[in-house]
Amino acid sequence: MNMEAGRFITVEGIEGAGKSSNLQYLRERLEEAGHRVVTTREPGGTPLGEEVRGLLLDRREGGMAAETELLLMFAARAEHLERKILPALEQGTWVLCDRFTDASYAYQGGGRGIDWQRIQTLETWLQGDFRPDLTLLFDLPAGLGLERAGRRSAPDRFEQETVRFFERVREAYLQRARQDPGRFRVIDASRPLAEVRARIQALAGAL
Repeated sequence: MNMEAGRFITVEGIEGAGKSSNLQYLRERLEEAGHRVVTTREPGGTPLGEEVRGLLLDRREGGMAAETELLLMFAARAEHLERKILPALEQGTWVLCDRFTDASYAYQGGGRGIDWQRIQTLETWLQGDFRPDLTLLFDLPAGLGLERAGRRSAPDRFEQETVRFFERVREAYLQRARQDPGRFRVIDASRPLAEVRARIQALAGAL
């Protein structure tokens, strides 16, 4: 008997958009519906990926070249796909991932100014035609996102960037959503939590 493959769902958004907590809420709704679910994150998700995450978020690495940042992201992603994401999907498990390749287009592309064609070359080389089945983009103004993120803890290397940086990241995310409306669902993360959760629940119910 062939096992039905799992589905790959990603959540995206700038700092302070509520991705992580909403990902857990989505997981609970999917598990209630009877799905086997695993959550993971990028950068990270594997022992090597978590080591790379530490480098990328370390404020002491403030002078890192944009190209180095991009290549480290894809190095961690290669390991993530091979060791965790693809095996889980093949076993019929649904995978919920806090950020994926769209984040590279947004942060290293929109934020750092790397040409999207270069990112696409890496994406095609590493992933082929593999893409998420669904991407939830939690969108809100950059200033509000940074205000929310600042309440949590000391800023990491990305969170200490300027509002203008995150405005570019946000616009890159929205551009990605416009280019692939069949995959993206844009959720207004500036709305009250109850409204955001209701939207997530409706989307989960349609899966």
